[in-house]
Amino acid sequence: MCRILLAPYLGYLITQQHFDLSLGLFTLAGATDLLDGFIARTWPTQKSALGSALDPLADKILISVLYVSLTYAELIPAPLTALVIFRDIGLIAAVFWVRYKTVPPPVTLSKFFNPCYTTAQLKPTLFSKVNTAIQLFLVAASLAAPVFHYTDSALLQCLWYVTAVTTAASGYSYWHYGRKTVKVLNTRSP
Repeated sequence: MCRILLAPYLGYLITQQHFDLSLGLFTLAGATDLLDGFIARTWPTQKSALGSALDPLADKILISVLYVSLTYAELIPAPLTALVIFRDIGLIAAVFWVRYKTVPPPVTLSKFFNPCYTTAQLKPTLFSKVNTAIQLFLVAASLAAPVFHYTDSALLQCLWYVTAVTTAASGYSYWHYGRKTVKVLNTRSP
């Protein structure tokens, strides 16, 4: 929830060119994400259906807001931001479709959005994990660029292309492997 609530504030800071504070808060958000994952893996009793849905949603919201804000600040090119966002929209649409197909009939809005009905699990592909890491690294590098004065760096521009390739490869991997990335779980009533 902290990352979801932090996203608009980070976007505002970036558009106002407060890059040093943005970089610090982004680092804090990353640390809380790592801590959250560590806790969920170490203590299985701390896992929840709501948490497993909110974690990737928080990542998508944070990445989308940061890419749009960094594009507004002219630190990330607009076509790359469009690619990142369209891939995420496609993934979210696929998740909603799988959810619709796996919720026990009759499908109602209350059942559809009830986290107690854990009907399917999307397993991220290797490309997706690598892509997320590269996308986040680009955000960190882009936030640090004006702070450490390397906005015109050729290495940063190379990172744009690497991010574009891994984003496209990740989207293709989900499309290509499709059903292999979704595990339908036994449905149960809450």
